[in-house]
Amino acid sequence: MLWQPPLPDHYTAMSDAQLVDAIKARRAELGNQLVILGHHYQQDDVIQFADFTGDSFKLSQLAAQRVKETGAKYVIFCGVHFMAESADILAPDDTTVILPDMSAGCSMADMADYEQTVDAWEAINDALKETNSRVIPICYMNSSAAIKAFCGEHGGAVCTSSNCDKILDWAFAGGEEPLKPGEKIRILFLPDQHLGRNTAAATGLDVNDDMIVWDPMDAAGMGGNEEKDIQRATMYLWKGHCSVHKLFRPEHITQIRAEWPGVKVITHPECCYEVCQLADMSGSTELIKTTIENAEPGTRWAIGTEVHMVNRLAAQAAERGVEVRMLSGCQCLCTTMYRIDMPHLLWTLDMVALGTPVNVIQVHPKVSHWAMIALQRMLDITQNQTAAAGK
Repeated sequence: MLWQPPLPDHYTAMSDAQLVDAIKARRAELGNQLVILGHHYQQDDVIQFADFTGDSFKLSQLAAQRVKETGAKYVIFCGVHFMAESADILAPDDTTVILPDMSAGCSMADMADYEQTVDAWEAINDALKETNSRVIPICYMNSSAAIKAFCGEHGGAVCTSSNCDKILDWAFAGGEEPLKPGEKIRILFLPDQHLGRNTAAATGLDVNDDMIVWDPMDAAGMGGNEEKDIQRATMYLWKGHCSVHKLFRPEHITQIRAEWPGVKVITHPECCYEVCQLADMSGSTELIKTTIENAEPGTRWAIGTEVHMVNRLAAQAAERGVEVRMLSGCQCLCTTMYRIDMPHLLWTLDMVALGTPVNVIQVHPKVSHWAMIALQRMLDITQNQTAAAGK
C-alpha cells in the first residue's frame, strides 16, 4: 500500500453539502478536460460525480474512448491502484491519470509481486524440465501492471471474471504457439486462487487432482508443494484472495435459504469454491448487475459481493418490486476503495484546476508495453471466439 499524506484541514472541515457544491463547481469549470470514473464498489457519495460507472477494465476502455472523442487531459479513477494503472496503459500518452487517494490499493493485487512471480516461474519450470510441458501464465485483471507485463512477456494473457473461461480455453489450446506432439499445457494463475479454481472446475478440471495452490511465502521455494505435485498438476493457483469475497461462507447460503423462502443466490467467482457450488448463479459484477436489472418482479435475490454495489442494486430493484439483500450480515466492504471520499476527490480536482495535478499514476513504458500485449491478447481471444460462435 502506498502512503497518502493527510489532506489540508479545510477539506475535512467542510460539510457534505459544501463538498457537493464545491465538486460540482470544479467539475463544471474543468468541463471536457476531465473524465471521472467510479467503480461499482465505490460509495454513493463519490459515485454521484462519475461520468461512467462499471468494473475496472470496462471503465478504462470507456475513459480511453472518451479521451479520444473529447481530447480530455485528465482521468480521475475512483477505484484502486491497479485500476488506475490499467487506465494509464490504455489511455493516450498525453493523458494524466489520477487516483484520489494513493492508499486505495487492492489487497489481492498486492499478494503477487514481480519478484515472487519470477521465483515461482523458475521453480515450476525447473520441476517440469524432464516433462514435455509448457507453462502459460494467466493473470486476473485485479493484478499490478508488473504482473500483467510478466504474463505478456511470457506468452500469457490477462483475464476478467467474465471471460476467464475463454482465456483458459485459449491457453490449453496452446496459446500463442501450436501444441507440439504430446505436449501438456500447464497454467500459472495469478493472483486469485478462487477465480482460477471456480473457472477451471467449470471447464472440467478436478479441484483436487488437477490443481495445487502455490504459496509464494514458502521458505523452501516450492510453493508449499513437492516436485511430484508440480509434475502432476495442471493448474498452479496463486495463494491470493479478495478480502471482501473471502467473508462469504457456505453457512450464509444455508441460513438465508432457511430464512427467506424462494431466494436465489448469486455470487462473485472470487468467493470460495464451496460457496459458488451452493449458489444458484456465479458471475462477474456486470453479470450480477444485469441479472438483477432483468429480474422479474416478486423475485428474491441474495448477492455475494461488495456491500455498496449490493445496496445500490437493492435500492434500484425495490422500485420494480424485486427484493435484494446481502448474502451475509458481515460488513463486506472494500475498505481500500472506501478511502476515496468527497474530500479527496475535491482536493484532486482543485489541484488539476491549479495546474499541479497530484497522485498521478504512471506505468513505466516497458511495463506498459508488455502489459498492453497481455491485455490485447485477451481482447483478441474473446473477439475471435465470439466471432467463431456467431458463424
